[in-house]
Amino acid sequence: MRTIALFLMAALLLAAPEVWAQKNKTAAVARLDPAKAEDAVKIMRKLQSSLKDDEDVVYWWEGSVYSRVPGEKDRLLFTYQAMNIRRSATVTDPEKGYGYRMVSRELLFYQDPQTKEIMRTWKNPWTGKEVEVIHIANDPVNSRPTFAAANSANPYKLPGTFKDDMFLMTFEVPLFYTNPLAGDYQEYVGGTYQAMEIFNFACDANDLLDANKNTAEKAIVAWNRVSKWLPWMEMGDRTGQLIFSGLGKKLKSWDDLPEVVKKEIKANYPAYVTAPPTNDERPNETSWTVFKKYIDAKRQKK
Repeated sequence: MRTIALFLMAALLLAAPEVWAQKNKTAAVARLDPAKAEDAVKIMRKLQSSLKDDEDVVYWWEGSVYSRVPGEKDRLLFTYQAMNIRRSATVTDPEKGYGYRMVSRELLFYQDPQTKEIMRTWKNPWTGKEVEVIHIANDPVNSRPTFAAANSANPYKLPGTFKDDMFLMTFEVPLFYTNPLAGDYQEYVGGTYQAMEIFNFACDANDLLDANKNTAEKAIVAWNRVSKWLPWMEMGDRTGQLIFSGLGKKLKSWDDLPEVVKKEIKANYPAYVTAPPTNDERPNETSWTVFKKYIDAKRQKK
């Protein structure tokens, strides 16, 4: 019996490296494949939100806002703190296959560049007028479903590049649409909103491709925007534009937001503690539509 026991023990010891290698092989297989349409959609979903339905994910970033006027030196007008809270849900289609839809709310608080306090009023250096600061509070900012469409002529392809141990992605969003504050004759006199938003993402590749993780926590985001004057600045048709620049990351939870942001949300924007429900069908809001509602409500009180 002792001989048999020793023989079995030796066999197990000899087999151990092979068993370990098999386990490693199994672990290595548990990775998402960017070349497969369905996995590519899941990779994008992990970067943007979470593979777990209705799980809130928070992106935070901070930056600066400059003015640019021909013939003038660029001015630092504001710094800012911003956040977007989002969630997604799985959607499927008989032809397009696996997909997801993401919903979100976003905030951007303008700060005094020196004190870093959230601004309530601002003295316009061009007009000399003191105006009320209207922070960005867009609810909702939802997206259309993204599908793998794996069996179609144009299956989903991941927009980005894997380089060494990183995933890098950039995309530009040129905006050109009728200004919600425009009148009925803008085709004759103009009245469009034109801007460019640029998003850059960087993420740890292993974190992103790990099929056992619902979200990619090690994600960095950079955001830039070139746009016209903000309507609350009351600049009318003065020549010039604004340049926004910012950098941030995906947070582990809402509680990881800076204290100044959490305090402002709890006091004045309580809905932003969570994302909208994934069946939210409201039309999206922009800085312009929110300002229009603000002006309309203000005029009704008069």
